[in-house]
Amino acid sequence: MSIFTPTNQIRLTNVAVVRMKKAGKRFEIACYKNKVIEWRNKVETDIDEVLQTHTVFTNVSKGQVAKKDDLEHAFSTGDQTEICKQILTKGELQVSEKERSTQLESTFRDIATTVADKTVNPETKRPYTVGVIEKAMKDMHFSVKPNRNPKQQALEVVKKLKETMEIERAQMRLKIILPQREAKKLKDKVKEISSVIESEHWDGDLEIVCLIDPGCYRQMDELVRTSTKAKGSLEVLSLKNIAEGDDRLE
Repeated sequence: MSIFTPTNQIRLTNVAVVRMKKAGKRFEIACYKNKVIEWRNKVETDIDEVLQTHTVFTNVSKGQVAKKDDLEHAFSTGDQTEICKQILTKGELQVSEKERSTQLESTFRDIATTVADKTVNPETKRPYTVGVIEKAMKDMHFSVKPNRNPKQQALEVVKKLKETMEIERAQMRLKIILPQREAKKLKDKVKEISSVIESEHWDGDLEIVCLIDPGCYRQMDELVRTSTKAKGSLEVLSLKNIAEGDDRLE
């Protein structure tokens, strides 16, 4: 697809249009294909790599530029780059039905792969196959949200799957060393954050090997760093605590 803008006669090629309706008006921006999703997933952070032009249109294909008064009324600013960012983030990416279907199928698969990679059956400690997760997602009528980050959607899927199957996020295994002076008062806090304490060993300092939910890692890291004034240490022994062997649950 290529278009001409009559205001400046710049030829725009490989265009992806993002549209937003606001204050009763339609606004569009011209972007490079594939870059819109990268921007929304925070892979691409340079706006100039995403936008073909910092101009806001009412119709990109016809080269009709939005009026300044309409922009200020709808967005409370005349800054076109700022408006482009708003449309880029919240607008609807215009794609053909075939492109949309392919994109949704790909995202669905990505979400299922992420779920399979980060979860286990809590009884066997073995992961499920991607196929099992995909079937479970279809059974619960999961719908991909194109504008949402796939990783965030994967976390939501795990929560919903817990209602119908035995599944939980794979635990991280950590080794924590607490200086003798702080160890006694911090031990209980470490236990509160941990799911399982696998071992405790006193040798002047206290060494603890534990399992935690990945969502608690930052909390544990901050506890060890700040409460020991960086004298303690935290080491990740494994990102996923799974049963030995490569077998996945079918």
